[in-house]
Amino acid sequence: MKPLLFLYLSVAFLLVACTPQPENVRKVDEAAPIYPDYTDVTIPVNIAPLNFLLRNDAASVYLYINNVAFYSGRGGEVTFDPNDWRTMLTEHVGKTVEVKVVAKEAEGWKEYRPFSWTIVADQVDPYLTYRLIEPDYEVFSNLVLQERCVEDFSTRNFCDYGLVGNQCMNCHTYAGQDPSTSMFYVRGVDGGAILNYNGRLRKLDLRRDDMVSGSVYFGFSPSRRYVVFSTNIIIPAFHAESSKRMEVFDTKSDVYVADLVDNRFIDSPLLADTTQLETFPTFSPDGRYIYYCTAHRLDSLGAIETQKYSLCRIPFDEATGTIGTEVDTLYNAAIEGKSVCHPRVSPDGQWLAYTVADYGTFPLWHRETDQQLMNLKTRAIHPMAQANSPLSDTYHSWSSNSRWLVFASKRDDGLYGKPYYTYINKEGVCSKPFVLPQAHPSFYDNCLKSFNAPEQGTGPLPFSITDVQKALSSSPTKFR
Repeated sequence: MKPLLFLYLSVAFLLVACTPQPENVRKVDEAAPIYPDYTDVTIPVNIAPLNFLLRNDAASVYLYINNVAFYSGRGGEVTFDPNDWRTMLTEHVGKTVEVKVVAKEAEGWKEYRPFSWTIVADQVDPYLTYRLIEPDYEVFSNLVLQERCVEDFSTRNFCDYGLVGNQCMNCHTYAGQDPSTSMFYVRGVDGGAILNYNGRLRKLDLRRDDMVSGSVYFGFSPSRRYVVFSTNIIIPAFHAESSKRMEVFDTKSDVYVADLVDNRFIDSPLLADTTQLETFPTFSPDGRYIYYCTAHRLDSLGAIETQKYSLCRIPFDEATGTIGTEVDTLYNAAIEGKSVCHPRVSPDGQWLAYTVADYGTFPLWHRETDQQLMNLKTRAIHPMAQANSPLSDTYHSWSSNSRWLVFASKRDDGLYGKPYYTYINKEGVCSKPFVLPQAHPSFYDNCLKSFNAPEQGTGPLPFSITDVQKALSSSPTKFR
């Protein structure tokens, strides 16, 4: 007998002892009413258990994998044993398994239409960071920057409102997906950019008198010597139309590079044009380009619906720390008719992920917002139809192996953003996304925060929340 089959039968025997066994089962051609929706998804071999609940009156549930009993329990919540789950994934890596749900309901036992899990060997990065924030974004309170191990359910706060005077915090960004180098920004009194180098934190003052603001969006060069960042004057406004709720737009924005070794700024008139708005900068994985979004400044704020951002790149030389002189437009908003934000290049350099909306640069409340992939060798656009939804999908981050994209989606209720993962194969084909699993399947029903700007990391961050507090109380490093 195969070891896994023996294990499954042993588990089934133990479960049967405390759970009523199915009898007179009625098969129905209906999808199991499970939440979160984990049906027909592709999952990595190292993901935490996909615990779910049945949205019905189920008194008991059995779950079968390839017709072998794998889980049994009372009530409508299905919470897998972590050890059994890991064994199942390992034994079926590279395969697709059939999953059947049999539930005892008011009218008796019912077997729902089976669904599948495809288990791939390409692992997801084991850690995820994100900001927990109220979904309206026009005010902030009790903000938290949190780190989650996605191989289990452990979480920890690495920056907390209680230790920073309830000040605003922007999102955390890794260098590559490497936790040894990362940065985030705390605003307000004694604020600044908090740079992590191997757990040693220092506070940076990334602002010069001629800049419109401090740093807002940023990304690291592969050498970790340089940070490219935008300075933005951001204005919030509110829609009368409930589907969009609010708008956020820039009145001024420019892009600069900070040299973290010589503590100096590097600028170019092509990235700080007063007639243009430049924002969302990021380095290519090889450090040869800075990707960014740009649009004409508006003459009237009432014309926001005509503002469309193009996607561009400009050369950068890491050896000399110089910005090039020729701008390459990869996505021309005037031709394509959409507005672009959040460009991110896959670590293997093959794919450019970005977000498109009808207009503007704040897509969180735009229902039409979708993600796209561009093949950087051919410049062919892949629409990511399998990953997108009728509601906002944006703020994506690559895994270190270039196979997984995590993004914030409002697809569940149109209000709260949640982290969803999609698998992207070498041809750029995406799988149906699945939401980050939680220990308690009802977690998202009760969570009143959005998961903002999820970022994938290959390991835990090497600093604590008290390290952040100490860094904030220190004198900032000045740049010239």
